[in-house]
Amino acid sequence: MTNSTKTDLKKRALMAVRDYGVHLTLFRNAMSEWAGLNVTDMECMRLLFLKGTATPTELARHTGLTSGATTAMLDRLEKAGLIERRPNPNDRRGSLIAPETSSAEKMASWFESARRAQDELISSYSEEELEIISDVFERFTKLWDQEREKLRSDK
Repeated sequence: MTNSTKTDLKKRALMAVRDYGVHLTLFRNAMSEWAGLNVTDMECMRLLFLKGTATPTELARHTGLTSGATTAMLDRLEKAGLIERRPNPNDRRGSLIAPETSSAEKMASWFESARRAQDELISSYSEEELEIISDVFERFTKLWDQEREKLRSDK
């Protein structure tokens, strides 16, 4: 492979990653609007599904919302039946936020079409190609975590 071919392929790959991110954001925004939630509401739910529970302060930090806006978001999510507030065993005055038991199933149904399309697309690749795809996404995940930490440490 010539250097110019590799350079072109690197550019193509990085443009594809950029476009993936943009289109995923557009899809998430459309999904939030369709579900009658704010984009930050959906971000909160993604974080809760990832972590299991979080304090309102953690959610505020993750979403960039003020404490008052975080409370309003949690009120919306609780009213929609997506979260529950629990007493925090480590802080008598605090609470922990957790996904409502049925919320995973409810939200999964919203993404059913997208999941089927993803499965169809990913099934079209060989095992060897899937190894590469998995590696790329896993390494990009680590890269974004490292870059996020750099931003935090620069403050």
